[in-house]
Amino acid sequence: MTAPKALAFDVFGTVVDWRSSIARESAGFLARIGRDDLDPADFADAWRRRYLPAMAMVGEGRRPFVVLDVLHREMLVDLLGARDVDVAALDPALIDDWSRAWHRLDPWPDSGAGLARLRRRFPVVTLSNGNVALMVAMARRAGLEWDAILGAEFARAFKPAPEAYLRTAEALAVAPGDLCLVAAHHADLAAARACGLRTAFVHRPMEYGGAPAPDADQAQDWDFHAGSLTALADVLEC
Repeated sequence: MTAPKALAFDVFGTVVDWRSSIARESAGFLARIGRDDLDPADFADAWRRRYLPAMAMVGEGRRPFVVLDVLHREMLVDLLGARDVDVAALDPALIDDWSRAWHRLDPWPDSGAGLARLRRRFPVVTLSNGNVALMVAMARRAGLEWDAILGAEFARAFKPAPEAYLRTAEALAVAPGDLCLVAAHHADLAAARACGLRTAFVHRPMEYGGAPAPDADQAQDWDFHAGSLTALADVLEC
């Protein structure tokens, strides 16, 4: 199989460990508001479960495009209310900082070294639903080196809308079939494949704390398969 000309990465779950990071961050904030009775990991999961419905509002045309930072804050406020927290009594600056916990996600142990090796041979860019400010802050904190920050904000569309994938290819001046999406999510890869992109699955069994991935039933025979980004570098001979 011929190699692609560029690699585009899903980030949340594929490159960074959102669940452990959000649980860690939320533990501190929950203690600050006197709600350390709430389980931080459960809180992280509940926050993440609001992700797809929030983006669907945009994808279905029920609201204009907004960046993910806006949605993350709205999801947090909704979740706090659902946990019987009086949001109106909280300092808005605290909520702002808490919502930016998604800027402070830890990378998987292999991510930095794997990206560095892959960049020796390929342009590597983000194809994430995260906005530019979020992606830049996360990359600087986690030591992740990207050639460009692309994806939802650039395309003005959230995955799995075709525009997110196709406009990323256009930005790199490559045909869809010469761009490979690297992701730990079968649903994301399926949407990319439907747009003509190549696909590379990276297995992240601890993304959901060891629980089965919600899109496990959408698995296909992807073009490339690896258990880490360093292993993907081996597969792609980097």
